[in-house]
Amino acid sequence: MVPALVLTAGLATRLRPLSFVRAKAALPVAGVPLVERILRWLAASGVTEAVLNLHHLPHTLTRIVGDGSDLGVRVRYSWENPVLGPAGGPRRAAPLLGDAFLIVNGDTLTNVDIGALVADHRRSGALVTMAVVPNTQRDKYSGLSAASDGALTGFAARGAPDNAFHFIGVQVVEAAAFASVPDNVPYETSVLYRSLIASRPGSIRVFNTSAEFFDVGTPGDYLDTSLQLGEREGRPSVQASRATIDPTARVERSILWDDVVVEAGTMLRECVVTDGVRVPADTSWHGVSIRVADGQLAPGERRIDDLAIASL
Repeated sequence: MVPALVLTAGLATRLRPLSFVRAKAALPVAGVPLVERILRWLAASGVTEAVLNLHHLPHTLTRIVGDGSDLGVRVRYSWENPVLGPAGGPRRAAPLLGDAFLIVNGDTLTNVDIGALVADHRRSGALVTMAVVPNTQRDKYSGLSAASDGALTGFAARGAPDNAFHFIGVQVVEAAAFASVPDNVPYETSVLYRSLIASRPGSIRVFNTSAEFFDVGTPGDYLDTSLQLGEREGRPSVQASRATIDPTARVERSILWDDVVVEAGTMLRECVVTDGVRVPADTSWHGVSIRVADGQLAPGERRIDDLAIASL
């Protein structure tokens, strides 16, 4: 099996304010860090070598992953400063990965058949093969257009009639596809792939699948996905890690990160409470994120004493 690059360097601006506390891939999803779920899925699919690219809050990832030995895959790291983007990152990491490799978005939760994806890529001789599902929410997601033979023909905006496919964050690439990307320069795959479509028609293909795909792009999506997976996996609707909850507090359908203290008489419903927060006694919260206010506030956040609060 080919090695994998997991894209974990990004700033995750859509996930703010949660991504002020941890890198996106370090967020616990139904009690298990997202990056751990991804690496275990890769290992179960036969991947033995992986690279994580790092920039934003890297310590929140490395303390979970280490060298990967506990997760069944050997992990190395590609450091970026500045963050190099979805094409610049693979360009930098390619020497660690070889001629062909998987690229997996660090916010991807899917059960796509990696073996079938890689086999399809090898049969076609493409430079890039992207796993996609039919785009059933064209007004919510931008997407891709492709010819009947699977050749990618372009990128489609939200609501566009040719917005037929939704990319689910997993692709197989040849390192040669990134040869034209300047080294150590931020670069977008949309720019690179449009260039390849124009210069080498058919070199980028889609692999149409019915695989599941879970979204953790925004705080609201994160809460919904974590609760949904928790229900499926038989985990409690209150997902707490190293949290202390007073017996008189009422906590429902909420996610509590590490070292959270919920004081007496508190009510939490459908909330995300991040690392180190002490939720004051006799307060009531519904549908918000709560974090320690230790610096910049995200748009829509408000400060209450030493806490930063935002609607999900």
